[in-house]
Amino acid sequence: MGTIKQGILGDFSGKVGNVIGYKRNGVNYLRAQAACISNPRTKEQQKQREKFSAAMCFLKAVNPFIRIGYKNYTQGRTAYNTALSYLLKRAIVVNGEQKEINFKQAMVSIGFLMPVFNASAKYDNNKMIFQWEDNSGTGNAEATDVAMLLVYNKEKGISLYNMIAATRADSFAQIDLPEEWGKNTLIPYLSFTSTDGEEVANSICLI
Repeated sequence: MGTIKQGILGDFSGKVGNVIGYKRNGVNYLRAQAACISNPRTKEQQKQREKFSAAMCFLKAVNPFIRIGYKNYTQGRTAYNTALSYLLKRAIVVNGEQKEINFKQAMVSIGFLMPVFNASAKYDNNKMIFQWEDNSGTGNAEATDVAMLLVYNKEKGISLYNMIAATRADSFAQIDLPEEWGKNTLIPYLSFTSTDGEEVANSICLI
């Protein structure tokens, strides 16, 4: 039973119907009790949970990169939540009973800065080596734009990144990797920011 200790305008604690009153850190709260779900594990619900889990696992590993990569694409939400929404809508695939990330479709940065052309990445001697064509002067691309590198380890579910690896004009950058990563599936991403950090390019997955 709920109680109101100071009249009708006073604090309310307890439960009345589906309304629960409680106090936390000196602040009074009211909330509605959650409706009972008769079948919380329908096939469709389970499918959504699996998609959500796959997206969360990837984003947890690349979150520091996402904070920069999605900062201009938040639409009133956090960069993390915006990236999560994008992945769930566009970058989850069904592989048998598993829901997995389509890494080519996944974006770790989104923006209006001109990306580079003819980019590539290769693993060699515990390094991921990135190369691209310098397209400075095309659109809003500038020679001083900063290259951002990310390598995601699919099996380990972790990533390494360098947010200031080189400039667009350098046409080359690399990131050192642990020796044991040579046995794993590595997903390299390349993106760019303007020197003032205001503009970001769409990321390119180089697998």
